[in-house]
Amino acid sequence: MLVLCSGLLLLPAGAQTSSSQSNNNDQSSSAQSKMEGKGNSGPGQTDATNPATADTANKASSNKSNLTAADRRFVDKAAEGGKAEVELGQLAVQKAASDDVKKFGQRMVDDHTRANEKLQEVAQKKGLQLPDKLSAKDQATKSRLEKLSGKQFDDAYMKDMVKDHTKDVNEFQREANTAKDPDVKSFVQTTLPTLQDHLKEAKQISSSSSVTASNRSK
Repeated sequence: MLVLCSGLLLLPAGAQTSSSQSNNNDQSSSAQSKMEGKGNSGPGQTDATNPATADTANKASSNKSNLTAADRRFVDKAAEGGKAEVELGQLAVQKAASDDVKKFGQRMVDDHTRANEKLQEVAQKKGLQLPDKLSAKDQATKSRLEKLSGKQFDDAYMKDMVKDHTKDVNEFQREANTAKDPDVKSFVQTTLPTLQDHLKEAKQISSSSSVTASNRSK
């Protein structure tokens, strides 16, 4: 009787052990499945080892790639030149004796301010820091003009405008043909016609008698 009871007691214990092992196997299998699932990219997940994802990341990075040395030099020079045109134009509005020179100076302020803003947008897109002060050459020109007045100022300012815009037009035309970066090229093509018009007007004012006649009457 005691043996029979012991057997009856042992049977549930064996069943319990079997059930426990089954549960442990199920839990281990579930954990393994979860670990394997982490290796696959589901909806909304990013997998660094996924070739398509890596390619998209590379393309996003290339959008902010560095400019060529030539394009970078051009952007810096254009920024310095644009800033100089604005500051010299402001000087002309204040000091010019001729109405034509005053109007031209104001146009320089307006047109080059807009061009400078467009160039700043390009620079921000490329992660560039543009020069925030005049070059030594432009600062010397400004200092020289600040000491002049009347006809002397008008003649000197317009002479500088013809010289500067002749140089600017040539540089922009060359960059239009050689620029590698599409944003820089677009800026050049948009700005060049305005510079060409500036040069044309500067030559007309310089060669006309209006500047001289205006200064003689003052």
